[in-house]
Amino acid sequence: MNDWFAHHLLGLPELASLNGQAVDDLMVYVHWLMLALLVGWSLYFGYALWRFNAVRNPTADYEGSKSPLPKFSEIAVVVIEAVLLVGVAIPIWAKNVDRFPKPEESTVIQIMAQQFAWNARYPGADGKFGRQDMKLISSDNVFGVDPADPAGKDDVQVLNEIHVVVNKPVLIYLSSKDVIHSLKLVAMRLTQDAIPGLRIPCTFTPTKIGRYQIECAQLCGNGHAAMSGGFIVVQSQQDFDDWIKSKSASGAPASFE
Repeated sequence: MNDWFAHHLLGLPELASLNGQAVDDLMVYVHWLMLALLVGWSLYFGYALWRFNAVRNPTADYEGSKSPLPKFSEIAVVVIEAVLLVGVAIPIWAKNVDRFPKPEESTVIQIMAQQFAWNARYPGADGKFGRQDMKLISSDNVFGVDPADPAGKDDVQVLNEIHVVVNKPVLIYLSSKDVIHSLKLVAMRLTQDAIPGLRIPCTFTPTKIGRYQIECAQLCGNGHAAMSGGFIVVQSQQDFDDWIKSKSASGAPASFE
């Protein structure tokens, strides 16, 4: 029922992540509440127009209705909203900020936002990220990778196209090179601000193979619209491994797209 309501009445976009179902459910619950309020208050408004019209009340009544129904209705609405907040919304938030998958069981990606693109970095065939130093950050070294560290020789860096594995947790470490950005993956129901100087973890588990748009949910400058030019590519483990191998070359500089 929730899925039908979400996609046929609310018109929610395609869902392609495991964690996103709880987000959709919350939106459905909120809209069910709004629908109930719309119908309930419309009926009450119609009743009030009928009950207190001039024909039925030729003499003004300065006390009005004495029914306790409005008060009880308002209390019920507050209780329902509290249940949605404490029982649904906060647990969803807590799960996504406190329970991160193990790196060894995930696709681990470093993402560095900048005006106006998304940089992504993967560990190479050795499974290790090369050492980083913020003093080394420059226009052609956005992650500040130390070129003297052999662990970083086969690391993979790409621009605006981020590859992940279907049905495998994705663990992202998000930061920004310049101003505040916000990584928004609509199909994955994920939004996380990218703050300069911070490395913020966030996670999702993709469930559908495909190509999904990346958006920036924070106005970040006059080229903000260009941030929607990035994509998340969800593929099989074999296809992902082949892609990583095609980008990673041991002993060679990290590759860029």
